[in-house]
Formats: sequence, C-alpha cells, structure tokens
Amino acid sequence: MRISLFVIGFLVGVGLHESAFGWGHEGHEVIGSIADQKLSAHARQQVSQILGFELRIAAPWADCVRSVVRNEDGSFKYSPDPKHPEYTVACTSFQTPAEIARMEDYVSRNWSNCSYEAGHGCDEAYHFADVAVQHARYDRSYVGTSEHDIVGAIQAAIMILKNMPAPPPFSINDKKEALFLLAHFIGDIHQPLHVGSVYLDSKGKLINPDLGAPDDPTTHTAGGNLISDQGTNFHTEWDQIPPALGRSADAVTVRAADAVPNTTGPLETWPVVWATDTIVTSHSAFAGAAFAGVGASRWVVTFADRQQYVNDQDKIKQAQIAKAGARLAQLLNAIWP
Repeated sequence: MRISLFVIGFLVGVGLHESAFGWGHEGHEVIGSIADQKLSAHARQQVSQILGFELRIAAPWADCVRSVVRNEDGSFKYSPDPKHPEYTVACTSFQTPAEIARMEDYVSRNWSNCSYEAGHGCDEAYHFADVAVQHARYDRSYVGTSEHDIVGAIQAAIMILKNMPAPPPFSINDKKEALFLLAHFIGDIHQPLHVGSVYLDSKGKLINPDLGAPDDPTTHTAGGNLISDQGTNFHTEWDQIPPALGRSADAVTVRAADAVPNTTGPLETWPVVWATDTIVTSHSAFAGAAFAGVGASRWVVTFADRQQYVNDQDKIKQAQIAKAGARLAQLLNAIWP
C-alpha cells in the first residue's frame, strides 16, 4: 500500500486503495547485492553476525511484512494473499516460525503508533514521502513529509545500530530489525516517486501545495499511484526495474556503484541528503509528462515522445539503484569502520 500521509482521509472516503512496492523485490535484491559486494570486512562480519542473511536476501523484508494482517480480535497473523504471489516470492527465507513471529511482532508494534489510513499499519507509512516536484530539497515543513516518513524511518534505524533508542513513533526491536529496515528503506528513498510527487488540480494542472491556499487533499496523486499511463499505475511503472538488471548485481552495476561519491557529514543527516538528491532526480522523472484529469482524484499521463521517456526512465532507474546500493554500503561501513 502506497498512500500519501496527507490524502488518507479523502481516499478512505472514496474507497481508494493502491498497491505499489518500491522497486519491487528484484530492485531491492539488486541494491542489497551491490552493498554485499561493497561492505568492508568489519561491516560484512557485523551484518552476518546480526542479520544472519545477506543484504540481498534481507532487502525485501519490509515489503514481506505487508502480508501480516490484523485480525478482528486485534491479533496479527502472517497471511500471504494467494492472489498475489509476487508479494511473497522473495520472502521464503522469512517463512520460518521464528521469522514469521518477528514479522507479526514488528507490525503489531508499528500498527497504531502514528496517524495513518484506517485499516493499515503505520509501518506502511515509513516507506515514502511526497514532496512536491517544484521543490529542490527535502524539508520537514513541506506537505507530504512527517516525523514518520522514510527520512525519519532511516534515521531511526541508524540510531538503533549506533546503540541509541529510536525516536517515537518508531518501534524497532533490535539491530536485526534495524538492518532489515535499512536494507529496504535506502532502496525506497532512491525511487524518484517515493520521495518526489506531483500535485494536480482536476484538469491536470500542476499545483504546489506549499504555496498560497491551504493544502487541498484532492490534489494529491499519492506518489503517482492515482495517475495512469496507458492503463498502468504510474508509480508501479517506476517500481519495475529493467529486466537486464536481474536479481543480483553484475560487474557493470557494481562499477556504476563504485562511481557514486561518498556522502559526508553526520550519519543522521544522510537520509535528508539522499532525499534531497532524489527530489532533484524526480524533476527528470516527471520531465516531458502532461497530465489530464479523468475523475475525482484520478489522472492520466501522456508524453510527447513516450519511447524516449521510457528509455530515459530506464537510465534513471539504473543510476538510482547503483546509488542506493553504494549508499547502503557507505552507511554500514561508516557505522562499522
């Protein structure tokens, strides 16, 4: 589930629910694979000791927990939907009794500890922010951000790995859980539509919700989930990685990651730096796109040259995946030098 933090009330009213997973499991696996190959010896030892999985295996975990459902009696149960095997294909390593119990416990602790959509857990809100594409940086004062968005979630996981408590509302049980989350969220924060978003009026005109009149929830596109591209969810289209990337990083992809500059400054500031970089990238993700309204909070997108857009889209995806893998390794190497 990928719904804007600030459009919840409106979407519940009209009964809209959109599914989209940052990069899909393939993208997260490639990102984890890049990091596996770029860890220092000490960081690799720590990851192996704490996590018990390679980062490639661990990276989809935060989407695997979406199969945990809340029962009417308030209990939580891992219950994969047989109609959507694509949501569990990368989760087999976590389908042991101990790991299922961990997933259920994580969701139960992160279900109602923030303001999110009725019937859905706060853990789903940790995967994204929705900063208007007109901006060139991440700022917590902007519409589409919150203390429990993806920036806050990464910062909280970093604190756990540095032996400090996570700030509210996050409930992260231990370093293993923190590593599961970092392996996934650092992937999500590099998917352009997981951080940058367009806000549109009923005709498809671009709106900046941080200027002028009070924010109007009917202009929210939920990170592109309410936009259709030839019948395909626009956000989901961005989640799909080029098939040539496979499910693990090859030498070409690792070399691209090697070229990613090191992030500088205190570790706690890195998620803001990365979110800002992704917002700038989102300018290219929306470049050349035109929108038209097709109903209440529904739009379609068209392009002057769709094939060129698709080609450029694949290049952006490849570059962002390389960045994500490099930065995941950079972070863990900095925590465990």
